[in-house]
Amino acid sequence: MVRKLEGKVAVVTGASSGIGKSIVESYAQEGARVVAFARNLDALKALETAWPGQVRAVAGDVTRAEDLQHLVDEAVRVHGGVDVVVPNAGIARVVSFADSTAEAFHTQFSVNLFGAAETARLFVPHIRKGGSIQFITTFLTQVGFPGLAIYSASKAALKSLSQTLAAELAPLGIRVNSIAPGPIGTPLWGTVGLPPEILGAVAEKITSRLMPGAFGQPEDIAELSVFLASDSARNIYGQEIVVDGGYTVG
Repeated sequence: MVRKLEGKVAVVTGASSGIGKSIVESYAQEGARVVAFARNLDALKALETAWPGQVRAVAGDVTRAEDLQHLVDEAVRVHGGVDVVVPNAGIARVVSFADSTAEAFHTQFSVNLFGAAETARLFVPHIRKGGSIQFITTFLTQVGFPGLAIYSASKAALKSLSQTLAAELAPLGIRVNSIAPGPIGTPLWGTVGLPPEILGAVAEKITSRLMPGAFGQPEDIAELSVFLASDSARNIYGQEIVVDGGYTVG
């Protein structure tokens, strides 16, 4: 059986849990060697142990320039170059517009936009021809949701960045696309800052609009990520592919 990512080298940030972890596992299963980056070294080491010789753990924070440079240096030192970069690290916080200060904006933009952009920028010189970058946006670039103005704005900016970079980097032989997850059952859902009872009520309301009748799973995003990283997606440029259980059409 031919594995879809055999011979490719990938870098995934935010790799210690949720979508990032699932992408690392799916890539490794499909034959890729993966450099997994996140703040939680123990979780990364568990991935390294589960996939010996295929996953390499590098701990750090995407908002720290020295940590990102260390990630690039390690990936290039070990593998010579890379084929796929997935700047997946992200945070979401519910913040009312009344509380949306410059500091509140910076907290989420520093990870979701600036961290993702800087990850891609530093790796571009080391991405081999035919390689790709995948940004992780959100279905909320298409719909409004109270309290998530900052989060949605950071991801909308990332969507625009992805489309522009698709045109700018295509002459270098690098494809750029983005994946927009809808409601996905990950640890991120529990960190948005809502009390459990309110979080449960919101989840119930969202679920009522989902065509499968349940939140998606990280594997739903990882499987699409594998396709976009593979040679089968060689003619896909500058697209934001929404995986939301039908929320945005319901």
